[in-house]
Amino acid sequence: MPSFSYSAINAEGSQLAGELQATDLAAARDSLRGNGLLAQWVEELKAPAAKGKGRFEKGVKPKSLQVFSRQFATMIEAGLSVVTALVILEQQTDDDALRSVIDEIREQVETGSLLSEALAKHPDVFSRLYIAMVEAGEAAGVLDTVLDRVAIQIEKEQQIKRRVKGAMIYPTVVLTFATLVMTGMLMFLVPIFVKIFDSLGGDLPMLTQYVLYASNAMRHGWFPGVPIPGIVFISAGVGGSIFFFRRWIKTESGRAKWDAIKLRMPVQIGSVVLKVSMARWSRTLSTLIASGVDIMRALEITAQTSGNWVVENETENLRLRVQDGASISQPLIDSDVFPPMVSQMVKIGEETGELEKMLSKVADFYEDEVDASIQALTSIVEPLMMVGVGCMVGVIIISMYLPMFKMLSLVK
Repeated sequence: MPSFSYSAINAEGSQLAGELQATDLAAARDSLRGNGLLAQWVEELKAPAAKGKGRFEKGVKPKSLQVFSRQFATMIEAGLSVVTALVILEQQTDDDALRSVIDEIREQVETGSLLSEALAKHPDVFSRLYIAMVEAGEAAGVLDTVLDRVAIQIEKEQQIKRRVKGAMIYPTVVLTFATLVMTGMLMFLVPIFVKIFDSLGGDLPMLTQYVLYASNAMRHGWFPGVPIPGIVFISAGVGGSIFFFRRWIKTESGRAKWDAIKLRMPVQIGSVVLKVSMARWSRTLSTLIASGVDIMRALEITAQTSGNWVVENETENLRLRVQDGASISQPLIDSDVFPPMVSQMVKIGEETGELEKMLSKVADFYEDEVDASIQALTSIVEPLMMVGVGCMVGVIIISMYLPMFKMLSLVK
């Protein structure tokens, strides 16, 4: 369970500070109010780092975590205790990083901690989604079922990531190859033609002059007395732009703007981004509800794991309206972010009492849609990339061949 630090005033007007445990921020404030304290501020504390965290936890692979969850569920279902199952899992896992984490979790469970509390001490390995589901499974006595659902959730998330990454491989390789070819031609091939042109004299076509300017800009220094080729400045500029862009999108304002831009990108890119977010959103909320997590906390966790700031912000607005007594479907219907299919399926799920099943169907639909959209996007991107590469290389070749006719007349 998350821990919160607080500053509050008691009935006598004295200021107090301390820590408490609660399911979420609202529950922490309610707990203080119930003890006669007026909260000035309440802030969630990050789980303390476990020993060896920096060395081990960042190396745990999602596949290893999926296998761990699946085997853990099987052992609990077979009647083994949590400690016994952890001992076996620690011995048979091939992931050294995960073995270290399991060892620390086992020690904490043996000393009396709940499994969810032990998992919460490793936030870089176990997400809030994972911890919340385990906590709900412990409370309902269905830990094996919940762990199995966790394994399915991890598997689905990895499938989406593999699809998106697979679609990016071809354009990235082609673009990199084209850039290297163009750079090589400007750096090494064009100078050979320059010497020939200089020896023969005469005026060069305008296109050829522009290519020569680009070649000189890459080969020679830009500043007097600084013998550093222009390619170094260009590379530094590109690298610096990428670095500062990545820093920018990690800021709150940068992430908000970039996520909004991604949803509006042309050539079906924005559509794919939205479908990926909807698949992840629906799958996460379905899994949490099916595991018995409270709807308010389920919406909070779903927002944080949606992967897009726009969807996250819209889900937070949804949570606030549900907290005020609204149904889940009505805010979705009013939203400009969520597609009509999501809101209508959620509405049917609420009316029939099978919300988690409807959300699971929505997730399945959008996962299939992601596959179809990526294939369609790839079929569009491939010819565009080939045309782009042909134009880049063709411009240089044509610019070198245009003076050939003039060279022939000069030779004569």
